[in-house]
Amino acid sequence: MAYLLLAGAILFEVAGTVSLRLAVDRRRWYAGVAVGYLAAFGLLTLTLDAGVPLGVAYGIWTAAGVALTAVIGVIAFKERFTWLMGIGVALVVGGVLLIELGTAH
Repeated sequence: MAYLLLAGAILFEVAGTVSLRLAVDRRRWYAGVAVGYLAAFGLLTLTLDAGVPLGVAYGIWTAAGVALTAVIGVIAFKERFTWLMGIGVALVVGGVLLIELGTAH
């Protein structure tokens, strides 16, 4: 259940970030920014309350958010995604995996 809450937090954070990009041209999207970030932090709080360690929860939340927003940026907004950016995302994801493995020992 805790990781479902975390998945929801990730999706709302990404929705808030995408809304922030959309708000550049259409101010009404600021409502989506507020709702997305408030829901994301609320669900992240519930995730922590459910027992997921802070380093693990925040690491997964951050890594997934970075990866998803990068993909959405390329698909929806035609932003560039270089091989160097790909290496950066891979390093973030790899770091989160190492943190997760470290908490198991």
